[in-house]
Amino acid sequence: MARYPGISLSVTRRMPRYYRFLAELMANGVERISSREFAELTGLTASQIRQDLNCFGGFGQQGYGYNVAALHTEIGRILSLDKRLPTILIGAGNLGLAVGNHMKFDEQGFQLIGIFDSNPQVVGQEIQGIRVRSINEIQSFCLENRPVIAILCIPRSAAAELSGDLVGWGVKGFWNFSHYDLSVAHGDQIVVENVHLGDSLMTLSFRVNELIDQ
Repeated sequence: MARYPGISLSVTRRMPRYYRFLAELMANGVERISSREFAELTGLTASQIRQDLNCFGGFGQQGYGYNVAALHTEIGRILSLDKRLPTILIGAGNLGLAVGNHMKFDEQGFQLIGIFDSNPQVVGQEIQGIRVRSINEIQSFCLENRPVIAILCIPRSAAAELSGDLVGWGVKGFWNFSHYDLSVAHGDQIVVENVHLGDSLMTLSFRVNELIDQ
């Protein structure tokens, strides 16, 4: 049974944003903040912030605002950042290398337990102290270690072939850089966060040109 039934995806997507800004406030020694001040900081409205937080019970006090550290802790709990979901990274090329080296998985709810690649020149190298294994080892590794999350930094064609196997081996969620539409292939069996860097860049193009043409 879901912990928070009925929470919209748009609300869910704003929670990490709140968490990140609260961490910055804590680093700057801020102990409390009003919804109005928090809205100015995050670029949202005070009403939106209150509505979002009320979905999880609400954490402010009228006339006081929000205790920054306490709210940061509560949002971390809501996001289950303490669960450390066992995670594998597939693809240790340039993109996979960047993701593996620069993401702070342990701070964001994940534990990186395995890395795989098909390139013999990459196999045996280490990323964050984890040896890159041959893709031929992935089935036995998954059956033994039961990863819940797979990060796909592989071509679309490879993702199409491998994703079904991963679902069969117990993977429930994908951080997907492959441009293969896993949701269409597997429906509500899995949770997918698609990352399309090209889409983001084209969105930037549109918005900048709109600004230039004003």
